[in-house]
Amino acid sequence: MSQIHATLRLLATTDLHAHALGWDYRRDQPQSGLGLAALADKIETARAGCPNTLLLDNGDFLHGSALGDWAAEEGAGQPHPMIAAMNALGYDAATLGNHEFSRGLDVLERALDEAQFPMVSANLYALDGRRFVQSGILIEREIRDDRGQVHRLRIGITGIAPPQTAIWENARIGGRIGVSDPIPAATEAVTDLRRKGADVVVLLAHTGLGEAAEQPLMEHAAHPLARLSGADAIILGHEHAVFPQHSGPDQTLLHGRPAVMPGFHGSHLGKIDLDLVDEGGRWVVRPSDVAVFPTAEADSPRLDRAERKVTESAHVFGLSEVCEQAHRATRRWLGKAVGETPYRLHSYFDLVSPSLALRTVAAAQADYVRRRLAGGAFAGLPILSTTSPFRTGGRGGSTEFTDIPAGPLSLRHLVDLCPHPDTVVALAITGAELSAWLERAAILFTQIRPGLHQQSLIRKDVPGFDLMMIDGISHTVDVAAPARFLPTGSIAKGNSHRIGPLRRQGKRISPDETFILVTNSFRAAGSGGFPACRPDRVLLDDGVETRTTVMEFLARGGQVAPVATEGWRFRPMGGTSVEIETGMGAMGCLADIAHLSPEFLGVAERGMARFRLRL
Repeated sequence: MSQIHATLRLLATTDLHAHALGWDYRRDQPQSGLGLAALADKIETARAGCPNTLLLDNGDFLHGSALGDWAAEEGAGQPHPMIAAMNALGYDAATLGNHEFSRGLDVLERALDEAQFPMVSANLYALDGRRFVQSGILIEREIRDDRGQVHRLRIGITGIAPPQTAIWENARIGGRIGVSDPIPAATEAVTDLRRKGADVVVLLAHTGLGEAAEQPLMEHAAHPLARLSGADAIILGHEHAVFPQHSGPDQTLLHGRPAVMPGFHGSHLGKIDLDLVDEGGRWVVRPSDVAVFPTAEADSPRLDRAERKVTESAHVFGLSEVCEQAHRATRRWLGKAVGETPYRLHSYFDLVSPSLALRTVAAAQADYVRRRLAGGAFAGLPILSTTSPFRTGGRGGSTEFTDIPAGPLSLRHLVDLCPHPDTVVALAITGAELSAWLERAAILFTQIRPGLHQQSLIRKDVPGFDLMMIDGISHTVDVAAPARFLPTGSIAKGNSHRIGPLRRQGKRISPDETFILVTNSFRAAGSGGFPACRPDRVLLDDGVETRTTVMEFLARGGQVAPVATEGWRFRPMGGTSVEIETGMGAMGCLADIAHLSPEFLGVAERGMARFRLRL
């Protein structure tokens, strides 16, 4: 008698970041290849090809677009559009990522109540002892084998979030939610699901690939999870990448386990097919096929074609009906006038030179703190400000840049400048710590060899938002020197220094001088290991969002001079050049970096513009 075979198909999304419909809210225009609407037809096709299919999400679905911002700030009492879209598509389960907490527990708990599918996490728990989400669940399904016969299958599903969530989202969840080490938590949850009778166990791991060796509290822990957790299949995410890049067992298995990471914002749909073989009444699970399917053909197709695709895909599953009211309300909300700018604000060169856009945000933060601390014990201290460059390409490609023309500003532009709901925090910091802060920020740059050309300046393994330069002081950055710090904040090269002497208003800053440094809540909580980010250094933390301070600054007519009186530059290296990639819109802004003698080298991958800069 031949063996009984059946196929269990797992469809997966990750890092949707509240992209329900294919709409670019920053530019207020359709965008193909974006959101759940663009995935709807692929999900329908994949389900039709296998009667035994589950649709799963790997976290970071609730926050990250203007639609999610509207739902959190204006949409109380109405269904959350992202949850409504996921309900319409018939998700079977999801796990929580770190950004589920970015708008606070009230917004998340409302989403949990509205979801018609279970949410799981093995390493997130409420510190008051109550059950937050289930550690794991068992889904019982009747499946059909290859002969059409029906069998019962018990599918266990669990998930994990990065342990750093407790740090990153401390301003929203501090003292209420705890996060344990993902590897032992996942292993224990998988074992428990097996004990309860699971035939198959799926791990929704909101984590990237990372290093092979196990370490405590790993942010990117795919390899040890595949090796140690005991799960039959693993869905990955968090780092906005795609895995596998190629087909074949050597490319799609992690330590013998099938794994998939389906991009971000709905860019890809992941698929894992598991071959189930009945051996004496026990299902044996074997990987059969792993693939990721890209959603769109190009970044910027014709708009009429994009809009038709969005409408048709959304209509298939009723996404247009469940999201349309929220979508229209979001567009109206973003149209609110907030001020004006006499200058073009862009992010094309945020990583190589002081930026007028970043300086505007920094000035607004400093102005807010100055007014809040006026007349108090800290009123006499000099105020400096730092902010993160968020729109610098990266995995978002050529469209992931800020470019705001001179003229009236709306809330849409502020969402572009300040995409995250970070709050303003003021810290006490010394001159020595300012220098260390800048050394940590300067890890973004590769080590450049003097006298050579065609050297890439920007590291791809460090996010652009780590380059937190400080507005209000002057210094040089010596990229010929190795980086002093590692991304964790620990020292890499103890005797190395990239940052030259710091000066303020022409005077050299001494190591023991004291300043107020304005930063964001994400950084102040300790994210990235920047110095002075400790509770005992906090001078002001009243929960006001950075976006709000910029709005108030602009409403009062606040402006920033087009040319900075203080700023940073690379230390000159004669006969040396480097190369960068940025958006094509940079062609109209070359005067902003004239001191680097930019030379256009052509169009690179994904429509990026490649430039040579002379140090």
